[in-house]
Amino acid sequence: MTSAQPVELDGSTLEGGGQLLRIAVGLSALISRPVSIHNIRASRTPPGLRYQHAAGLRLVAELCAAHLDGCETGSTTIDFVPQSLPVTSRAYTADPGTAGSIGLLLQVSLPCLLFSPSPGSPSTLLLRGGTNATHAPQIDYTQHVFLPFLRRHLGLDPTLEIVKRGYYPKGGGEVRVSIPAIPGPLPPVTLTERGKVKTVRGRSYVAGLPKSLADSMCAAATEVLVESGLGIQAAHIKIDSVREKPADAVGSGSGIVLWAETEDGCIFGGSALGRKGVDPVHVGREAGRELVSNLAHGGCVDEYMQDQMIIFLALAKGHSTVKTGPLTLHTRTAIWVAEQVTEAKFRVQASESGAVIECDGIGYVRPDLAMAA
Repeated sequence: MTSAQPVELDGSTLEGGGQLLRIAVGLSALISRPVSIHNIRASRTPPGLRYQHAAGLRLVAELCAAHLDGCETGSTTIDFVPQSLPVTSRAYTADPGTAGSIGLLLQVSLPCLLFSPSPGSPSTLLLRGGTNATHAPQIDYTQHVFLPFLRRHLGLDPTLEIVKRGYYPKGGGEVRVSIPAIPGPLPPVTLTERGKVKTVRGRSYVAGLPKSLADSMCAAATEVLVESGLGIQAAHIKIDSVREKPADAVGSGSGIVLWAETEDGCIFGGSALGRKGVDPVHVGREAGRELVSNLAHGGCVDEYMQDQMIIFLALAKGHSTVKTGPLTLHTRTAIWVAEQVTEAKFRVQASESGAVIECDGIGYVRPDLAMAA
């Protein structure tokens, strides 16, 4: 058992949601430093852990043989005492039993498995729940924006297969992820030049609903992009309009996910979920406007990658510099947690139009190699 003093965290700090929890326990597992978190999701209704949060905590606890107290639905306090990361590659499963986000289950577990001392085959995750959930990254964003960022800028190569889509309220989606382990440390990230948008890709989808809804979302998003004033031509836009086969999805749902790539290799996302009683044209425009907003500020990452990259910058060796749009509350929270749990140091130069995030990372290496050194 680790003898380090636990880090005490107020879970209501800044954004005060599940992200604070995910980053804290992910870093705790890696550096073998206990964390105690209270006031979890204190301002949410209802407060405390939901099924998805508890499933993620149990998964990370399994990954590092942690002693975990307070992991019940509704709990507002947890104590997480990690032991060690697994010494061989393994297959893991997590299932909240609801439509809770699969993308968020991956977020909390990925850093641990990347640094697992696994000289053989990659570790694998079978994650169940919602593939396209509210208040969370759609799995298409994870596949087409988040994972390409890890490959291009950090040399990581997890692969993701969507086995079955799962929609609210049933969930039931399945995603398989293969995660090759690395010795570490991660390289620093320098990302300050964006370039012009060269392509926009996307997926407009329905399950258990008429395909015409997907076509309407696609057309509306395309119109917004072409009229944005960002120089995006219709010829550079390719959005697939899809009606899911019944065997490939659980429940009914609809939505659209867009991703744009620039000449310098930056990727930005925008998305929207269909809702009962909401015109699909409105949904398509909503996704198009979100992508346009993420492109208009001149930064090199979108508002979601802005906070998702923080844990990796903290773990990297050396000085990272990333130009972003305006700093989000989620990003401020991610930085706060990373500095509380690790010795990483962040600096933010903010302006009305955007920010530059700098980080001196801790140069994390695989535990067995750190002991040998």
